[in-house]
Amino acid sequence: MKTQYTLLTLAMVCIVQILTATAQPAPPTITDYFDMQYVGSPRISPDGNWIAYTVRKTDYEKQSAETRIWMIASDGNEPLPMTAEGYSASSPRWSPDGRYLSFMASRGEDAKNQVWVLDRRGGEARQLTEIEQGVSGYEWSPDGSKLLLLIRDADTRQGDGPHPYVIDRLQFKRDYAGYLDRRRTHIYTYTPGDSAAVQLTFGDYDHSAPAWSPDGTRIAFVSNRTPEPDANIDANIWVVQAGCSEVDCGLVQVTRNAGPDTQPAWSPDGRNIAYITNPEPDKFWYATTHLAITAADGRGEERILTREIDRNMSDPAFAPDGRTIEFLMENAGEVKPARIGTDGRRFTVVDEGKMDVKGFHRVGNLTAMSVGTFSQPDEIYTLSRNGSMTQRTDVNADYNRRVAAASFREIRFPSADGTEIHGFMVLPHGYVEGERYPTLLWIHGGPVAQYSHSYNFNAQLFAANGYAVLLINPRGSSGYGQAFSEILFADWGNKDFEDVMAGVDYAIEQGVADPDHLGVGGWSYGGILTNYVITKTDRFHGAISGASETLMRSFYGHDHYQLFWEKELGLPWETPENWERISPFNDVANVVTPTLWIGGDADWNVPILGSEQMYQAMRRLGIETQLVVYPDEHHGISRPSFQRDRFERYLDWFNRFVLRE
Repeated sequence: MKTQYTLLTLAMVCIVQILTATAQPAPPTITDYFDMQYVGSPRISPDGNWIAYTVRKTDYEKQSAETRIWMIASDGNEPLPMTAEGYSASSPRWSPDGRYLSFMASRGEDAKNQVWVLDRRGGEARQLTEIEQGVSGYEWSPDGSKLLLLIRDADTRQGDGPHPYVIDRLQFKRDYAGYLDRRRTHIYTYTPGDSAAVQLTFGDYDHSAPAWSPDGTRIAFVSNRTPEPDANIDANIWVVQAGCSEVDCGLVQVTRNAGPDTQPAWSPDGRNIAYITNPEPDKFWYATTHLAITAADGRGEERILTREIDRNMSDPAFAPDGRTIEFLMENAGEVKPARIGTDGRRFTVVDEGKMDVKGFHRVGNLTAMSVGTFSQPDEIYTLSRNGSMTQRTDVNADYNRRVAAASFREIRFPSADGTEIHGFMVLPHGYVEGERYPTLLWIHGGPVAQYSHSYNFNAQLFAANGYAVLLINPRGSSGYGQAFSEILFADWGNKDFEDVMAGVDYAIEQGVADPDHLGVGGWSYGGILTNYVITKTDRFHGAISGASETLMRSFYGHDHYQLFWEKELGLPWETPENWERISPFNDVANVVTPTLWIGGDADWNVPILGSEQMYQAMRRLGIETQLVVYPDEHHGISRPSFQRDRFERYLDWFNRFVLRE
């Protein structure tokens, strides 16, 4: 009998192995979304031998997501979990001697974010800081003796809450943060073991992006120190002495550009600072962000190194010799590492295939990056000095084995005025050349953003359910130069509408899209452009507008974009015609497309008000519509059950109206 059971067990094992080996990846389902893991925040150890990184995964049963820190050898090998399950950790950093790995976490009921540290060789993590109101950021000093901390002022209101909100700021609300008071975020230094941190910055200003000088004597940071910081975007780079507790000790203003100067990075000799600058603040996010350099003592010329390149730059880091700066560059559906000499010459871009790079960290001649492609979620890669890239993690290996990615085409086509437009056409699973398919125009947010060579689960899910999907980068998108983005300034729903419609026409001309089965949708500005589409044309058979705005004047003082509204459209009581001209609500009587309105009731970025207004009007007009509101959700829907519900509603709505006979 025992022999029979043994043979049966062996047979079953063989069958499982055969089935596993021969199983073909299947198109994604909604459930697969919750199996996907998100990899990011790579940090290389000082000796270059190890890379720490974060992995976020969803626990659907607990209705939450958890982020853990892992470590892998920079030349490969098996990854090691560094933080335990049961709580989230973020912001991995190495102590300068490479012995310790630190991170931020809040452990325990009602606990605040603190800095924790653990020995790389093993052992339990121990809490390094105990700041009453918690820590929002930190960095090790170069000698490892101190930590630089970002701490928001404590709430000094007396007694148990709730308390009334007393508001006197021009910018008085922000999504996720809520109503804004006068508490500010300041920079402190902290010596482990001391009872208190030492405050370095003061005043009615916020401070961010602190960076130690290589010798540990100074700290560069970003702050808007104008008399009314809420009335402009004039953030500059400053330097303060690290070893002094006097108010603004040795404070130096390094940059004086009227636009935002951010992301300071020290040269190895401590003489210069590279940074990202916007030289045209009146165009705010429509303007190209450039790489610049200046003297750290504030006495040098502020030189823009990439003005002629006309692409958005980010994440500067000096090469060890101090003569070259590496950074990320956005370009035509890609984000890639690039480098340029400090003299503005010798510009090169890493050419290792189509990619979208997010996290980016350099030590010596080694760079670690979080890299995604159109067909696979992000993983950690290394980039050597000679430009060769190597994948180091395979966190989503199981997901990639089980889930088939849809085929896609990178497309370019002329808009109505001849302007070339770029994007992607995702083909439905089982696509047969020559057959037409129901097609969804799915519009990105921003508007100054881009669809790139990164994994897009929305598009993959739609393709798995028989749809072709158009991911177009219309004018207003980033990645194609400032003129391409800036044309949308105070003129929403015009050129971008022409561009996305030209994309639909192109898909029809290519024999892919079925003109009798078209859908349109998007989130944030993608929802706003959807609103323009359905008020300007009746060609679409179903629409989904997520987190969108419609009657623009009603959002002044209600969302958190007061300053940008004013710059783009003027004051609503002085130039009401500008606000009315771009309000799709005024053309709601033109809508015939059945439309689903959707959003979170706690969204102060693009409040649910716009969806409520359009839903109310369409119901009054007798047009097929529905409103879905997710409680306690902000601009990004985070609760897994609500994420599932949203996917289901997307498919149900499009299946009902786009696939109709």
